[in-house]
Amino acid sequence: MHQMRGKTSKGNSRRNFPKSRLATSLLAWFLGEFGAHRFYLGKIGTAIAMLFTLGGLGIWALIDFIFAVSGRMKDKEGRIIKNW
Repeated sequence: MHQMRGKTSKGNSRRNFPKSRLATSLLAWFLGEFGAHRFYLGKIGTAIAMLFTLGGLGIWALIDFIFAVSGRMKDKEGRIIKNW
């Protein structure tokens, strides 16, 4: 089948995981209250919300850290961050 530049025949991007799971996890752990990991993933709106609420008083930041470590965190485009 004909492949388009940067795409496979199934339409998926060749670069499924452009962001690092390790970087996301570390940012969530150390700077999660400030939404640094969400800025890193391109989720600007929720990052600003985390910044103003101090990570949902830490609860939102902790949940995001668990999601990042377990490989369930998604970037702005909805791609799961799996690669360490």
